[in-house]
Amino acid sequence: MPDLHSLLKPPYIFLILGVISFSAAAVSTCTGKTWARFQGCIDRAKEPNDFWWVVAIYYLGSVFFIGMFFYEVT
Repeated sequence: MPDLHSLLKPPYIFLILGVISFSAAAVSTCTGKTWARFQGCIDRAKEPNDFWWVVAIYYLGSVFFIGMFFYEVT
């Protein structure tokens, strides 16, 4: 089993960040609340436009990080 130091180096850090970002987006979609920088908690019922923009950025970030992982591995 690899040690923690080798997992935090590229390319594995990209996979870890991608999974964390995807998990945050999925939880935000299910709960209807998300955390945004400088704005705090955003509720889907009160501010739907801002909510979906933040969730879309989480999903796009996860696609970017997982894509970087696959690019570095191959």
